[in-house]
Amino acid sequence: MNDLMDKKDSVHNTNADEVDLLDLFRQIGKSILRAGNNVGRAVLISVVFLLRNWLPLLASGIIGIGLSYLFKYTSPPLYQSNIVLRTNVGDNSDLIEKISRLHIYTKEKNQQKLQELLSLEGEIIKNIKDIDAFWIIDNNNDGIPDKVDYKRKHNVYDTLNVMMTDRFNVRVKIKDPVYLANVRSGLIRYIRSDSLLYQRNQIRIRQNKELISRIDYDIMLLDSLQKVKYFEETRNRLPKEGGQMIFLQEHSTQLVIDDIYSLYARKQLLETDLNLYKEVVTVLSDFSAPVRRTNGGKYYALRIVPAIFFLTLLLLILLANRKALSGVFDKYK
Repeated sequence: MNDLMDKKDSVHNTNADEVDLLDLFRQIGKSILRAGNNVGRAVLISVVFLLRNWLPLLASGIIGIGLSYLFKYTSPPLYQSNIVLRTNVGDNSDLIEKISRLHIYTKEKNQQKLQELLSLEGEIIKNIKDIDAFWIIDNNNDGIPDKVDYKRKHNVYDTLNVMMTDRFNVRVKIKDPVYLANVRSGLIRYIRSDSLLYQRNQIRIRQNKELISRIDYDIMLLDSLQKVKYFEETRNRLPKEGGQMIFLQEHSTQLVIDDIYSLYARKQLLETDLNLYKEVVTVLSDFSAPVRRTNGGKYYALRIVPAIFFLTLLLLILLANRKALSGVFDKYK
């Protein structure tokens, strides 16, 4: 009897759980449907509102474009160009930090300090709007530069897309691009003026020259050894009794030749490094003359047109709901 009662209670509880679950799904479905209806109604109201007020919204766009061109022709032109420098001592961190100081001075409009550091005339310094350095990103870590991290948002822990350690990008914003060559010379002088970087470069050059001298000495020793081996192998090839030739140690000379070629290849790399990369930095890609100014009509339109459109839309919404807003203000007076 007790077992029968327990079974009935169990069936009753199961049915109750199923009913509760169905109610839950039914409520969720109603909520989703209600939310969808509200979104659709809001979209419809918005579309109707925009269509009714298309004329003032269109006028706001035209006014924004007009103001953009007004700013273009009334503001001084601004040009932008980039130079890529190769780091010959250490990595880029020190040099990027060093050039970032110039960025701070340009933002502070400290022309006296810039003139002192870059060793440029005051007229050129007045034309410089900004100088800043950025990491170059190598996607897929294949040794090929792909992009410049202008926004400084690259993840330093990303092991697939890495920051290149042998080169960096310097961006210059200037009012007159005719002075870009002077800015480049000033940048190189500024970097060379760092005594620590200069000493590191001198040490690098001296060590490379010493290593080349040692390689020359090792090549001379291997060349002498090659001659000895060749003499021994030739002697071992002399005819023995019965007119047969005996070959001993045929591979010895070949091994010495491979070592000599390996040393020559290493020497060529060092000589290339000494001849091409003599200074602290080397220009890999120079400034290019910019064709268009960065603060043209498009530059201002992307900022002014959305701002005026948003303000016009906000004003139209306030006017359309002025009675409701007036009632709210009267309520809380």
